[in-house]
Amino acid sequence: MILIDDSKLLPLLNAASSTNDFTGHRDDFLAQASQFLEHHQTLIRDRHRQGACGAEIVANLTALTDKLISTLFTFVCSDISTMLPCTLIALGGYGRCEMNPHSDIDLMFYVNDLNSPFTVQVSERLLYLLWDLDLDVGHSVRDDDACFTIAGNDLSACTSLLDSRYICGDESLYQHYASCVLPKIIIRNSHNFIRKKMVEHRRRLKKYGSSVYLLEPNIKEGEGGLRDLHTILWIAKVKYKVDSLRGLIIKGLITEPEADEFMSSLDYLWRIRNELHYLSPRKNEQLHFEQQEQIANFLGYKNSKKALAVEQFMQDYYAATTRVEHLTSTLIARASHQEKKEQYVGDYSRRRNIDDGFYALRGELHLNREELFIDSPETMMKAFQLVQRHHLDMSLQVKALIRQNLHRINDRFRRSRQVNTIFLDILRHKKGVSDVLFQMHHLLFLNHYIPEFKRIFCQVQHDAYHIYTVDTHTLFAVKEIDQLWQGKYAAKKPLLTRLADEIEKPELMILAVMMHDIGKGQGQNHCEKGAKIIPTIARRFGLGKEDRQRLEFLVRQHLLMAHISQRRDLNDPHLILQFAQTMVSSENLKMLYLLTFSDIKAVGPDVWSEWKGFLLKELYEKSYAVMEKGNFQADQYLGKIRNRKREVAIILSDDFNKKTINECLRNFSTRYLTSYRSCEIANHIQVILGRGSNTLAMQVVHNQEQSFTEVIISTLNIPGLFSNIAGIMAANGVNILGAQIFTQKNGVAVDILQVGREGNIYNDERKWKKIKQDLISFLEGCKCVEDLVRKREDSSLDLSRNAPTAVPCVEIDNEISHEYTVFDIFAKDEVGLLYQMTNSLKNMGINISVSKITTMGDHAGNTFYIQDIFGHKIIQSEKLAELQQTLLDELSE
Repeated sequence: MILIDDSKLLPLLNAASSTNDFTGHRDDFLAQASQFLEHHQTLIRDRHRQGACGAEIVANLTALTDKLISTLFTFVCSDISTMLPCTLIALGGYGRCEMNPHSDIDLMFYVNDLNSPFTVQVSERLLYLLWDLDLDVGHSVRDDDACFTIAGNDLSACTSLLDSRYICGDESLYQHYASCVLPKIIIRNSHNFIRKKMVEHRRRLKKYGSSVYLLEPNIKEGEGGLRDLHTILWIAKVKYKVDSLRGLIIKGLITEPEADEFMSSLDYLWRIRNELHYLSPRKNEQLHFEQQEQIANFLGYKNSKKALAVEQFMQDYYAATTRVEHLTSTLIARASHQEKKEQYVGDYSRRRNIDDGFYALRGELHLNREELFIDSPETMMKAFQLVQRHHLDMSLQVKALIRQNLHRINDRFRRSRQVNTIFLDILRHKKGVSDVLFQMHHLLFLNHYIPEFKRIFCQVQHDAYHIYTVDTHTLFAVKEIDQLWQGKYAAKKPLLTRLADEIEKPELMILAVMMHDIGKGQGQNHCEKGAKIIPTIARRFGLGKEDRQRLEFLVRQHLLMAHISQRRDLNDPHLILQFAQTMVSSENLKMLYLLTFSDIKAVGPDVWSEWKGFLLKELYEKSYAVMEKGNFQADQYLGKIRNRKREVAIILSDDFNKKTINECLRNFSTRYLTSYRSCEIANHIQVILGRGSNTLAMQVVHNQEQSFTEVIISTLNIPGLFSNIAGIMAANGVNILGAQIFTQKNGVAVDILQVGREGNIYNDERKWKKIKQDLISFLEGCKCVEDLVRKREDSSLDLSRNAPTAVPCVEIDNEISHEYTVFDIFAKDEVGLLYQMTNSLKNMGINISVSKITTMGDHAGNTFYIQDIFGHKIIQSEKLAELQQTLLDELSE
């Protein structure tokens, strides 16, 4: 504890008292008080930086505030001859002695006469001094009646009174408050206080995050934060009339280990909150990305091969807040059940035996005897199955006993045929699977039963893309499969729903989802590392060879389908054939499709889009067709083109003469003719031929079901046409999802774009009229695209918080396509990024044929299928290295 030295203030206090001149000494006293405050704040901050625990810093800041306020109170009263009873009482966090560096000071002037000149004079003098010291002060002036009224009308005010504490002033008046007022407030409000507090608790978690696994958690209000611990004490004060943990221990409502865990959790959160406040210019409870990195550094975390320092810190933080949430929920449930305990005893009228050792009562699962899990540890798994099959809640008794017996889950337990049979039965039940797994996870049962799962427990990925920790993301992915089984997506996703119902072994599907990210606990290349873990897990579960191999395949390939659908040309038949061959069997393809859907959907609320779903479905259907029909032969390939041309001619026969249609078809490349169905080609030709002598023709079609808009643009080709189209789209706030770029042999360009943003289509006709006019103006030389993009960049105000930065990356793939070199470019998503990259490629003499864009949080992945100016694939290593470096240099700027 730091000794608070107020010696420099005493002479001024004495001078003011002896001369009865508050006003004459105010400025000098304020200056000395400011120095006193700054000096001790520096000492305390230095102690914090030297490694002092959270409790020490909080205690010092509270003591400093107490000494300052009591000294100021003495000073403001120094020239008042007639003193009336007045006491200063600390409320809220200050009343709990929990002062952090930027905590506000909540004061109550407790008096007998609210309107006396003395009360007004003292309160005004003291408050103005505190404000002049730049302190955040909340204040109230109350007597007995005011305390009773505010407590009855305002839950927050009632709660702050529960934390009231004497600071200075008339001690006898405070004793009256403590013995006559506060007890009545508790008694009068006890009936509704707990109920209202639980409602407030739920609302708070809904506002600040009902999961401890949010990307940037609120250390005070979020689940597992300080407010959860405060709630325990508030309920204890009202329900059990105790004001400390020791009182709860004495009453047998909390154990010594639980009390120790409570205090250690407080200390841990206090230390982090202290550093967060010191890093922030003002009061801040949100652990933003930037502060996370700084706090990790302050706490001594270091980057390792497996994880960044900040990821290690946040993993520990989430683990700590998980413990807080466990402790809070247990104690609150214990308190809410305590009242009902006596009426339950002997009440067998509604008790129902449902299995050996278990019975159901009032919708909850109970044990016949508390030694059941000790004598038969395997019955812990049975408890989860009974909850699932009988639609029961797990009683507080069962939850507590599972937690107490987790140490009995050993290798023998994990390899038990009985245990594993029950577990697999739970997974194949298709009803409430995710609920049971969330329960297992919440009670830490899953970590003990599957040790590999413990490696991803609360594991963080420090980016703006992954919203949840790895374990929570995994369970949310299981929930997506669960919802398919329950028919929640039957209307909007009929194919996925049907395939989920057709899966031969539902338990294997759930295991694949549970294990897909299991390798992230071992660092990079998690797909391969996860697959290598699977044989060990499969043997423990007693899976057969075929199931083990399928599970291993799904874990190893779980990113493949998303990668190909979002970044590769799905009109390339060789790509589809190669992917289909990788799948080996249609069951693998079905399960990978379902796994990919659940994985993307569970990353975060804004990650899945119907456009991504459209691409996944297209890849599935094309691959499934290849697997069903067998390999595709060259003669079938040529026959397909002939049939397609014939069908197009029939469709367009009423609009154009046969010669014009055939001439247009001859000008198309083979790649184009195999990429689109007959009806689509016919539509494109209508746009091309409908242009006539105009500069440009444009068709806009909204796909409501898949939430994107398709734009077909036809004009005479010029160098860098697509780059400038991308620039004009960016200048008008239109986000491109994908593009296919074709140039006929006669020099007519057909660019087919898919555009959309966050599940919305662009259906404002005025916007499309302006875009068309901008395109025409550019083609006729009246507008500069670069100026339009720059204007858009200047007007776009980025209000987002700092997110973890990622270094731009350019990857080259010369194997995936026979005709094209494929560039994958990853960079921060900004206005005009696509224009910048396509313009750079144009300046380097590169032609783009296919472009696909994927956003991941605030980063974008851009894929380009490119050729040189002669229409050839780029194979020279020197040229590829030059292109790669040029792009990296421009992106880094």
